[in-house]
This record gives sequence, C-alpha cells and structure tokens, in this order.
Amino acid sequence: MTQKDIPLINREISWLYFNDRVLQEAADITVPLIERIKFLAIFSSNLDEFYRVRVATLSRLANLNDKAKSLLGYNPKKVLSQIKTLVVKQEKKFNNLYENIIVKQLAEEKIFILNEKQLNVSRGAFVKKHFREKLLSTLVPIMLDDDKPMPELHDRAIYFFVKLTKGKKSRLALIELPGNLSRFLVLPETNQLKFIILVDDIIRYSLEDIFFVFEYDSIEAYSIQLTRDAELDLDKEVSGKFIDALSRSLQKRRKGKPMRLLYDADMPHDQVHYLSKRLGLESSNLIPGNRYHNFKDFIAFPNVGGPELEYKRQRSLPVDGLSFGKSLMGLIAVKDYLISTPYQSFDYIIHLLREAAIDPKVVEINISVYRLAENSRVMHALINAAQNGKKVNCLVELRARFDEQNNIQWARKLEDEGIKVLHGIPGYKVHSKICMITRMEKGRPAYYACLSTGNYNEKTAQIYADHTLLTANKKITADLLQVFRALNRGQLPKDLKHLIVSPIDSRPTLNRLIDAEIRNAKAGKPAYMILKMNSLADEELIAKLYDASNAGVKIQLIVRGMCCLVPGVDGFSKNIKAISIVDKYLEHARIYMFANGGKELMYLTSADLMTRNIDNRVEVGFAVYDEGLQKQIRDIIDIQLRDNTKSRDINKSNNNKYHRTHSDTHHRAQVEIYDYLKQLNPTTT
Repeated sequence: MTQKDIPLINREISWLYFNDRVLQEAADITVPLIERIKFLAIFSSNLDEFYRVRVATLSRLANLNDKAKSLLGYNPKKVLSQIKTLVVKQEKKFNNLYENIIVKQLAEEKIFILNEKQLNVSRGAFVKKHFREKLLSTLVPIMLDDDKPMPELHDRAIYFFVKLTKGKKSRLALIELPGNLSRFLVLPETNQLKFIILVDDIIRYSLEDIFFVFEYDSIEAYSIQLTRDAELDLDKEVSGKFIDALSRSLQKRRKGKPMRLLYDADMPHDQVHYLSKRLGLESSNLIPGNRYHNFKDFIAFPNVGGPELEYKRQRSLPVDGLSFGKSLMGLIAVKDYLISTPYQSFDYIIHLLREAAIDPKVVEINISVYRLAENSRVMHALINAAQNGKKVNCLVELRARFDEQNNIQWARKLEDEGIKVLHGIPGYKVHSKICMITRMEKGRPAYYACLSTGNYNEKTAQIYADHTLLTANKKITADLLQVFRALNRGQLPKDLKHLIVSPIDSRPTLNRLIDAEIRNAKAGKPAYMILKMNSLADEELIAKLYDASNAGVKIQLIVRGMCCLVPGVDGFSKNIKAISIVDKYLEHARIYMFANGGKELMYLTSADLMTRNIDNRVEVGFAVYDEGLQKQIRDIIDIQLRDNTKSRDINKSNNNKYHRTHSDTHHRAQVEIYDYLKQLNPTTT
C-alpha cells in the first residue's frame, strides 16, 4: 500500500477538529461555569498559536510552484480556504457561546460583566478613577495619516481602531491596550450582586479623556488583533553564539508577516477595508470576531462567586512505597516506581533532585529539559547540587516553541552557577525528558534514572496528565548512560538495546513491532495494539497501521489532538477504533502497547507519532519492565477506553460525536483514574 493511496485527514484540518473539542467543553453544562470560561480561553490561545505557526507555514507553501505542490500531496491554497471556512464557523460558535450563554449563566449566579454603556453614576465614577490612576499614562494614541507609513502592529496585541467624526470629516487612530495589567476590574458589590468590567470597556468609557484635544461629534472604537508569523529563521548550527542568534530572532517575531486580522464583527466594512489595504492583507487573512480579543486572558477570569463554579481542587495522592521522609534513591534501588501526575505529586521528582544535591555520595547529575516553570524548583535543585560540588550537565532545548526566552534566561543562570549547559544537537530538537543521577556505592558508580512522558515543569504538572518512571534497572540505566554520553558530545546515541531513541531507533523499532503483530494475526495468534498519544500524523506509520488492520490486528487509538488516520474505512481501517479525551486535565502521556503473542510489551515515551518526533527530534521511549507497574498502566488505559463521558469518537465524519459504550454506567476516565490510584495506596483510603 503506497502512502498516496491511503485515506488521510489533512493535519491542519484535523487540528481544527481537535480545537472544536475544546469548544465542546466550554459548551458542556456539566462543566463548572468558570471552567467553561477557561476552555474558551484555551480555544482562543490554541487558535492564536495555530495561525502563528501552522497557517504561517501553509502561507509559505502556497507560494511554491506547481511541481513542489504536487510533492506535498495537497494544495496549500485549498487547505487555507478550508481553514478559513472552519475558523469562521468556530468563531461564530464561540461568540454565541460567550455572549448568549456564558454571560447569561453568569448573570444567573448574580455575576454581571458590564460594558461601558451599562455603568451607573457611582460605578462610572469608580471606573473613571481607576482609569486615570492606572491606565491613562499607559495609553498613547497613534494618529493615522494616508501620507505616512502604517505603524507596525505588535503580534497578538489588542488595539482599538478609533474613528473621530466631525461633520463630514473624520480622523483615524490606533490605541494599543496595555498587555501587562490585569484584564479585569472587580467593581464594588451591590445587594449581593457582583460586577466585573474589562479593561477594554474601561478605555471605551474614557475615550474622551484620551482625545480631549480634538473636536468631534461622535467617536467609535473597535478592537482588532493582528497575529503574525512566529516561525524562527535560524542557522541550525549550534555554536557559542547560538543564544544571541536566538534572542535576535525572538525580537523579529514581533515583526513577522501578518497571518490573521481578527476584528470586531460590528466594525463598518469601510474601516475593515481600510485596515486590510494599509496592512497588506488578503481576504483570507480577515477573520470576524467579537468585541473582545486575546481571549486567552480569560484563563484568569476572577471567580467572585462560590467555589462550586470551579472544579474542586483535589489533593495530590501519595505513591505507595515512596516517602518524603526517606531516601528516594534507597527506595528506587529496590524497585521501580511510577508517578502519574497530576493525580500524584510532582514533588517526588523535586525531592529526588534535592536529595541528589546534598548526598555526599552523588557525584554527577545529567538532565535534559524542554519546558521549564518560570521559577523552576528543578533548576534551583540543580544549582544547589553544583554549589555542593556535584558535576551537573544540563541540556536546555532553547528552541522549545514560545518558551525560548524563558529557557534562555535559565541557561544563562545555570552557566553563571558553574553548571555545564548544553544547547542540543545540530539539526535536531531535543524533546526527551530524562534525568540520571550517578552515585558512588562501594567504590563503583550506581545509576538512578527518572524518565518521563512530560516536562520537568512543576507548574504544567498540575494540569498535564503524564507518567514518570523512577528506576535503577540496569537495562535502562546502561542505555541511558550511553544517551547522555552522546548528548554531552553533541551526538546522537546508537546501538541501544532497551531504549527507543529518535531519530535513530523509533521508526525501525515501531515498524518491527507492527510487523510482528501482522505476522501473529496471520498465524492466528493474539494480535493487537493500543496506542495513546497527543498527535498521529506520520503518513508512513499510518500506512503501516492500515496494513496491520487489513491483516486482522485489532488497533485502539487514544489521540488527544490531531489524527490524520481515518478509522472505520473498508479496505483500510475496519479494525481500527479511535477516541479522543478532552477533560479537566490535558492528556499528555504517550503509551504504546503491543500484544507480542500474548506477552504484552509496553513503552512510555516523549514521542508522538509525527514525522518531526520520529525523524527530526531526539526523543526517548522506555520499556516498563516491572509487572506491577505494567498492570497499573494497563488498568489506567482500560479506564480511558471505557470513558463514555468525556471521550469523542474520531471518525471519517469528523463530527466529534461523544463516545458511547454499551454500559449503562457513567464512566469518566479522569475521575476514575484518581479513585483507582487512591485505592492503590492504603494510607489514602
């Protein structure tokens, strides 16, 4: 079967269907109201990044000649047109959901979002006082003149496009709204009624204080937001000047090519035309929206109501056998442990690093990090280790998209503290999440490994569902030692036996494992695969999965995001079922399971089944050898497969239909996983 002959969903279109699942959570009346607002914010933030990266890439591809386009297998211009159609439809759904449903349901909770036309005298005075004390000094209007160049609009900043009219004459201006202040102002409560106003409407209410030098009969202000191309144009060479080159490229990101102008749908057509002409935009770049842009700020929408308007915060569960009062290395030396965040505490990883920092027998720490918390306790533990005389090697991936600046700052801080900082391998992003501690025991080095599907980031660990393995298993640590030795030399590791490392091992290993299932299916032996990931887009592997389906291998997929494979198609994927779970936590773990003729194989990994993860990144996958942990992961996967509340079927209709099982029992995976892990530890039941 050739890749050109197989059914595929375009990856960009598939991603938009995923973002629609996020919008479904905002529409779900069983989700607490403030959480629904947060899902609206996530939808908006996702779409911003989509335009900055994916649409920007498609826009470049659209300029290729016909021969180059034929090699792509699709027409970029056609896909861009499909994207606009879907996005406009989703924006309408978003606007209706916010304006006609969420706002009204807030009012039922006695919480009112007021605009500038709904302020009475006393609230108006309160708002004006806040404006003059906190906002006025930050606002400088730019008067527009056809004889002067259009000012450069900053990426994702909110602007008011203002029109001052006096008789038949008019003036136009732009005002950039401050991005470093809270978007919301809570107004004084009245008769147990709560009131909130956005900064946008405070400024609208106070426009006369900004334009007092002009004479006008009327003044209009409509919000706009420009999204720019965010891709970095960098020399791939990793050298001593790499950080400086990356810093300069980040500055250029503010001036990338305009990709999308999101504008208030109430803006008059002539003003939309004026902006598109002055900014050099095409109709495909114009997206009508509501009066509030940068909706990602609503992730911090203040809950002035009761606690029932948010998800109940659950305490992190302890891991059976681990203790903050004992040496974790002493415990790991005896058996493997699995930490499933956010259900269980990420603090175990911090505790392990702190122990390594002060243990006199620890001589070296090697770690690879991708995304870091702003005030990272992981980094502080490494700094403490260096101050205590340990050798610390830290690979910081500076090209972690949209975290580059934070990672640059940490890299410089670590270097200032005497830590050896590595910046990766030429041509490859290092996306692995691995750490190894070397401890001298009886005159010989002993190794303790921490391998994860998620980042060493204590902030995201509170909302990302991931698995972390703590092990001293010599099969794994021997390979991991080879990985770090190669990375520390700026090379790719080779000839590993127990780890699956991209870009060397992943594709051949996955092909070998799938081929084994195909052979077993043809021989009448048990043959199945359960693959959980964030994204499935690699066409070669999709073709391989179709071959396996046609051979009789039963395949179950759990894919949170984009899925280019089409399940349930005769002659290709009748034996493939796929679901996507979108819920309170972000499903981030990658788990690959194979029947292996009755002796199930199980791998955790940092790699999705995308070409970039398989061929263009350094990823580390690791087998789970402990039978107790294998059962634990299998049980968690089984819980997810029977979810009939928050899972959606991925199908050829792309309708995001909720997955329903034959069971009459209500199953919600993330609730049941918490309960399952809780009962594993007798001290919490």
